[in-house]
Amino acid sequence: MNEPADLRYPSIDALRAFEAAARLGSLERAAEALCISASAVSKRLTALEELLGMPLLMRAGKQLSPSPAGKEYLQQVRGVLAALAAMPLHQRAAQRQQRLRITVPPTFARQILVPALPGFSAAHPELELELVLSIPFLEETAPEADVEIRNAELAVGQVLLMDSVTPMAAPALLERLPALARPADLAAAPLLRTPLQPWAPWLRAAGLDWPEPSQGTRFVDLGLTLEAAVCGQGVALARPSLALPYLRSGALIRLFPLSVPADKPYGLLQHSDSDAAESFAAWLHAHCRQLAEEISALA
Repeated sequence: MNEPADLRYPSIDALRAFEAAARLGSLERAAEALCISASAVSKRLTALEELLGMPLLMRAGKQLSPSPAGKEYLQQVRGVLAALAAMPLHQRAAQRQQRLRITVPPTFARQILVPALPGFSAAHPELELELVLSIPFLEETAPEADVEIRNAELAVGQVLLMDSVTPMAAPALLERLPALARPADLAAAPLLRTPLQPWAPWLRAAGLDWPEPSQGTRFVDLGLTLEAAVCGQGVALARPSLALPYLRSGALIRLFPLSVPADKPYGLLQHSDSDAAESFAAWLHAHCRQLAEEISALA
């Protein structure tokens, strides 16, 4: 079959977004049906209309309806989607399985993401997740992925957790130290140090003009710093979001009410606009909101 050299095909995702929006009458209901965001539906519709050079949907208040050209195109699209869905190879279990590759820093993976994954997998059995650890402090770029979780300054909509940090210690360490009734009492305690979260901002907020700790092991990992604190090796300046399992069990105790913003927040970068990536991003944002509520209640 001879085809024009400049022929451009619409994406299947764009056709599904158009069919769902036309059938359900709104971007929001289409987004819910496709398990993606309304903005993703809008982007796919815009790309399809730009490719065709004509509007496909008209808005009357909050209701969407096909334009005259959209009605004609909708019948063709439904036929194409039905034909694709009816192909035996498209109905195989192996073909329906989708893989989603996620890069994630080690401590976030261990403390926040992995314990919650069964809930996501139960809701999305068709998705196969592949988790790849990234080490931002040592690597200039993270491995390629559909979704990237990063400890860095990001745009507001990408932030997962507006983290704070506060001193924490194991009960065994507190038994060996004089009472830590106020921040200045930390002078008698070993302070765990990591370049990923300096003590200076918290010390200044507490009215203490102390230098950064210079003694003891230097941990280039937030998880290792937490483990050292749990083992009673010192006081950690830690994020409640990462320390939540230890706070729940009593393995770590918050020492003071004072907290300051973490050096960098955790955020999510979506490198794919697939339904799988959209679903995972929406789920993780919701999970992190629940964590924030629990942390607030504990505080």
